[in-house]
Amino acid sequence: MAAPILALKDVRLADGATMLFDGVDLAIEPGVKASLVGRNGAGKSTLMRILTGAIEADAGDRFAKPGARVTVVPQEPVITGATLRDHVVAGGAQDYEADAELMAFGLDPDKSTSGLSGGEIRRVALARAFAEKPDILLLDEPTNHLDIFAIQTLEDTLSSARCAALIVSHDRAFLERVTSRVFWLESRKVRRLDKGFAAFDEWSESILESEADEFRRLNKAIEREQHWMARGVTGRRARNEGRRRRLVAMREQKSTVLREARGQLSMGIASGDTSGKRVAEAKDLSKAFGERVIVSGFSTRIQRGDRVAIVGPNGAGKTTLVKLLLGDLPADSGEVKLGTNLEIAYIDQARADLKETQTLWDVLTDGGGDQIMVRGMPRHVAGYAKEFLFQDKQLRQPVSSLSGGERNRLLLARALARPANLLVLDEPTNDLDMETLELLEDLLSDFDGTLLLVSHDRDFIDRLATSTIALDGRGGVAETPGGWTDFMNQNPGFFEDRNPGGAKAVQATAAAPKKTVKLSYKDQRRLEELDALIHKLPGDIAKLDAELADPNLYAKDRPRFDRVMTAADKARADLTAAEEEWLALEEKREALGA
Repeated sequence: MAAPILALKDVRLADGATMLFDGVDLAIEPGVKASLVGRNGAGKSTLMRILTGAIEADAGDRFAKPGARVTVVPQEPVITGATLRDHVVAGGAQDYEADAELMAFGLDPDKSTSGLSGGEIRRVALARAFAEKPDILLLDEPTNHLDIFAIQTLEDTLSSARCAALIVSHDRAFLERVTSRVFWLESRKVRRLDKGFAAFDEWSESILESEADEFRRLNKAIEREQHWMARGVTGRRARNEGRRRRLVAMREQKSTVLREARGQLSMGIASGDTSGKRVAEAKDLSKAFGERVIVSGFSTRIQRGDRVAIVGPNGAGKTTLVKLLLGDLPADSGEVKLGTNLEIAYIDQARADLKETQTLWDVLTDGGGDQIMVRGMPRHVAGYAKEFLFQDKQLRQPVSSLSGGERNRLLLARALARPANLLVLDEPTNDLDMETLELLEDLLSDFDGTLLLVSHDRDFIDRLATSTIALDGRGGVAETPGGWTDFMNQNPGFFEDRNPGGAKAVQATAAAPKKTVKLSYKDQRRLEELDALIHKLPGDIAKLDAELADPNLYAKDRPRFDRVMTAADKARADLTAAEEEWLALEEKREALGA
């Protein structure tokens, strides 16, 4: 085997009294593509920083091959320079290399670096990393904010690259396609599997079962020692001091095991009353904002118990389609009929409902008391929060102190406590670790209501969806039974652009909004105003048109006729303007997970 490019040997690191790593060994040879997996909070990002030399371990050795180029793409990249090309060439690439990598990710090299969306920032950072021609590439959650097509571009680029790579990611489908080795960070150590990620579940489960058997044997040994001490230690105290020390050591070992035991996320959905068999039925649905066609002539029927995935490029209008199907946004033509007795729980990818200054306690209790109603029963907020892996000390901390994964768990905790028979989840997998993802999958599989799921996570969709609705970004909509893989098998070429460039061209033309990454408070308020206006104006227009339909109005009251005509024209113009502004703001919200 070739000598490693980057390696750690017997690395130890403590955070105060807490040991983060205790004897970590890790080595990556030339060309190896490996994943680093572990729970949220296990220390994956910290371990990556030790590998880069950004922080120094308390003990152990770090080895880097002399002259080897190590390139890092962090979770939150920072883009600098006047243009995208300027940022990429700052890493040492030539102009032509920068342009090639940027265009491969569907980006214009001359585009300004100001006002990039989350997805654009990620793609620029990846383009720079590949343009630098590294010997080893360290990627921390590289698929965050990317749509399916950008993820596929990353897969192709990474698979064909000659560099080695170490990847931290929660995207199972991505890891299965690009890695041939797994490093598992668990209980302060790293275990190694020399197979692709597809073999990880079976391997890790066998290890956990073995450790559980060992723990049970430890308990039995403690019981035997306690029984022996209770019967005979007083008469043989001096002679058997060694046996007593052994018991103390075993108890300390058990205490350590219990202390380090993995938190159990215990989620459940408070099912509402049963909805009608029909949840939503759309016939010949069409919607456009100005010249931009979102949906054209689409029909579907969603019935109780369906789990429907909605997919497409960033900016294609997935959130718009959800609002159309829920009746929150009027269609230009066609109709939507909603079923009876619907109780809807909506989790927005933008996490707009979370206020930075609120505490976790206030979010869960709506600002009052210490109880929360869960599945119709009162629960103490601290006990319920523990089921979602929140510690007591976190309950009085502000939302601003939470990581992305913790914010997502908080929204899930609040939404899943409320009775619902229709769940609408917009990018629910963002920032969640694999263990939490699997528990969420189990929960949603057992949910007896209806699910609308907007996601870029192909594996998550394949495991859950009973049907998939896809938008191509040009008004085309298609639905296929099954998940993402089923859709692609049954609709080859659906996402290909009519112009040269294929999926990458679609990705470039259907890119996420270009102004801000985070929706401001002012924009959020404006979005709410536009929602109300879009619902109100069609009724106003209908009343004005009804008055104009009076054949005697012109002759009877000419000034009144002119005023009504002017008002009707203005209302129509206002409605068009409001819809276009609403689309721009709504695409900003999509860009937060783009």
